Amino acid sequence: MYKWKRNHSVRSPCCERLSRLQLIAREKQIVGHFAYFLTMCSIFERAIYPDPESEKAIMGSVVYCIHHKEGCQWSDELRKLKAHLNTCKHDAVLCAAQCGAMIPRVLMQDHLRYTCPRRRANCEHCGKEFSGSALEEHQGNCGHEPVYCENKCGAKVQRRHTTQHAAQHCSKRLVPCRHCGQRYTQDTVSAHGALCSRAPVPCPQRCAAAPARDELDVHLREHCTATAAVCLYRDAGCRFKGTRQALERHTEESAQQHLALVSALATRQARQLDSLRAAVARLAVNCSGALVWRVTDWAAKMADAKTKDGVELTSPAFYTSQYGYKLQATLFLNGNGAGEGTHISVYIKILPGEYDALLRWPFAHSVSFTLFDQSSSPERACNIVESFVPDPTWKNFQRPSKEPDALGFGFPRFVSHEMLKKRNFVKDDVMFLRVKVDPSKIVAV
Repeated sequence: MYKWKRNHSVRSPCCERLSRLQLIAREKQIVGHFAYFLTMCSIFERAIYPDPESEKAIMGSVVYCIHHKEGCQWSDELRKLKAHLNTCKHDAVLCAAQCGAMIPRVLMQDHLRYTCPRRRANCEHCGKEFSGSALEEHQGNCGHEPVYCENKCGAKVQRRHTTQHAAQHCSKRLVPCRHCGQRYTQDTVSAHGALCSRAPVPCPQRCAAAPARDELDVHLREHCTATAAVCLYRDAGCRFKGTRQALERHTEESAQQHLALVSALATRQARQLDSLRAAVARLAVNCSGALVWRVTDWAAKMADAKTKDGVELTSPAFYTSQYGYKLQATLFLNGNGAGEGTHISVYIKILPGEYDALLRWPFAHSVSFTLFDQSSSPERACNIVESFVPDPTWKNFQRPSKEPDALGFGFPRFVSHEMLKKRNFVKDDVMFLRVKVDPSKIVAV
């Protein structure tokens, strides 16, 4: 009679170390034994109620090995199953190294070589011998095992040398620039040195100094002994050029020469300034043929005109065109001639101009005078306008000599003093008078 083994109840201390394949084999083995147990129970039941023919028939029946699903091809009479299981390579037996595990015979060699906690093995890196469990603990901590650098430089070094590698050999370690002190990785610090602003560079003038890159311009401008320097009085005309030492000697020895050059320069600049002032004055001259004259401080000027005789106000000069006649208006606030004491008198003078030789004479433009009413409502303003056409026989309109006519031509009784008080011709102590030459009668050459 086959005695059922209680393999399923044995738990090895290294159960957790079994591979998945071993666990599956164990489960199938237990299921097989349980099936065999049921078969034997049926036999025992028949033994209680013996039936010789039935028992003989059962023991002689053909069965498969309980490990048939694991790949065992054995099949024979039931009575021979026990003897087969004693040699079946798929049946589990105790570990030969006595670790307590139940291992199928076919997996025993792998178990003894790779997973048995009582096996003996050498570390592939340091060569030391360990038991199975100790080897598992040793792996991942072996100082001779090559590992990648933590700085990701790509190098592989033994674990025991990682600290030394990171501090002395790693291309990604941070090192300070010896010029500026900033920290860069080892593989980029050389490239930085070629651009570092504090790195010393040779002087392009080949003097003995080696200034920092960002101080090179200052060195060349102020300190380099080999740089050719020009005289400080170059703008005045001095042509000296030499080293800084030679320049210092030249400055001390040429004081008189420099003084003469500066004096000549000042004279030239004064002439240039006069020329520029004249050009600016020409540009500022009114060439539109119309002048709006703003007479300020009217009350003070009127009082002055009443206390003094012949007080005449003159306007800025203006031209009828860019190359036309040059004119000027004059104003007597207390009147002149027929308007003295009662009216404002206004006149126009023809002044000697730069282009008189190209103009037609006598002067034949019509001239108008307009006194503006400064009413707050423009639609209610009432300006005073007077105009005249020159008489070509009058001396006032001939080509002027270097000294212009003393009076000119105009209106002695232009506006009465009483009329000035009736409307806003004077407002905020200011009066506006326009003098306009009719552009339709320009007769310049």
